[in-house]
Amino acid sequence: MQGVLSGFLVIAVVIGVGYAIGRRGDLGEQGREVLTKLAFHVASPALLFTTLAGADLSVIFSSRLLVTALSTAAVAGVFVAVGVARGWGVGRTTIGALCSSYVNSGNLGIPIAVYVLGDASLVAPVLLFQLVGVTPVALTILDLSTAGEKGPLWRRLLTPLRNPIAIGSLAGVAVSATGVRIPGPVMDPVTLIGNMAVPAVLLAFGISLRGSTLPLRTGERGPVLLAVALKAVGQPLVAWALAVGVFGLRGAHLLDVVVTSALPAAQNLFTYASSYRVGETLAREAILVSTVVSVPVLVVVAALLG
Repeated sequence: MQGVLSGFLVIAVVIGVGYAIGRRGDLGEQGREVLTKLAFHVASPALLFTTLAGADLSVIFSSRLLVTALSTAAVAGVFVAVGVARGWGVGRTTIGALCSSYVNSGNLGIPIAVYVLGDASLVAPVLLFQLVGVTPVALTILDLSTAGEKGPLWRRLLTPLRNPIAIGSLAGVAVSATGVRIPGPVMDPVTLIGNMAVPAVLLAFGISLRGSTLPLRTGERGPVLLAVALKAVGQPLVAWALAVGVFGLRGAHLLDVVVTSALPAAQNLFTYASSYRVGETLAREAILVSTVVSVPVLVVVAALLG
């Protein structure tokens, strides 16, 4: 259980520092916005580029990735169906669907993979799938449903090529696929900039908690509860059923896919919501509540399947 607890402790401490900064006003009124823009436009693209540039792309053909992809689509589809029926809007429904299915595979998934699963590389398939598959699609939908819809059709169709997150991800995949070796003097500063992404996201998230109401006491209670239920319970259950019933996974492979599916919603989803100014309360509360709920869920999963 050490990996689960230590991973959450690191995140909680950094978010707590962000909250303290917000309370003290050390970064001024625009501190959260500056950190969010820094993460979205500069640090996160750099981090995704360096991560994917050195990744083994053969992992995308594994059966474990298929379980992740199918479970992600299943729970996101449920949220989308409810969002359409309830008239929550395209942008808000997109953010909610991400909070229901997009796991924290980076700053939480990696330490948990090391301490619980014994191998940090086991989280790579999920990371690649989310960065290369889910993120460009979701951000394109957000682009088209907000500022992008005012432009001509050809410009709207090219929105993935203008989004910094998508550009960083696709550039990293291209480098990995071609086998190009980037010299250290070029890659090192990019890596240094990318290292700011996770702390910037967590600090911005912590600052956003200042002055906010307690979770589930806002008008977003319904969407938040649905997103958390799908993320914390629905996705790991679907992943377990697919892994056992369809792909015949057992032992360590089964533990791998269920643990990664049980990870909470990723903090960078709040960055996306803030950048597009849609579903910010939904993202903040869903991330916070799913992070708290996922602790006992991960402990139970590790105890039952470990």
